[in-house]
Amino acid sequence: MTQRMQDLANEILRLQSELDSEIEKRRTQLGWHMNERMVAFENGIAAEHRRLRKTVKSFLAGAPLSVVVTSPVIYSLIVPLLLIDVWASLYQAVCFRAYRIPRVRRANYIVFDRQHLAYLNWIEALNCLYCGYANGVFAYIREIGSRTEQYWCPIKHALRIADPHQRYYEFLEYGDADGYRARPR
Repeated sequence: MTQRMQDLANEILRLQSELDSEIEKRRTQLGWHMNERMVAFENGIAAEHRRLRKTVKSFLAGAPLSVVVTSPVIYSLIVPLLLIDVWASLYQAVCFRAYRIPRVRRANYIVFDRQHLAYLNWIEALNCLYCGYANGVFAYIREIGSRTEQYWCPIKHALRIADPHQRYYEFLEYGDADGYRARPR
């Protein structure tokens, strides 16, 4: 990696830290904070959230027909998601141990917390559980894949890829044969 590339990577890290700080300020404005991995709301906020909850009847009455008709298709993805979740966990349990690749902590990617928001009715809470699980599995799989790629083939593509994983920028440049052969494993 050139010095300019390293400088840009450092600037991205600095900006991420600044963004994290702004997110924390917004959390404070919304009246909540984390207390040992548990959300704590200021007095009165949970009651206001309950007041803003839509009833299931009004929620369904306002739902477009296309949403109602397609929801079974959306929820049918749960079966392949469960299978890939289990298979990826088995994959890394076997392969990552064999290659001494640090294992991915599943709980860092699959998080269930939004269903506790008092302004969500049970359908909205179920939707949040589903989306949290689905996107968590995708992120978990991506991390497993990125560690696998880092071990076996840490080479950037010649063509630009959309949204590369966090390890990608540390990969060898396309065409760096000497670097590839010299890399430790």
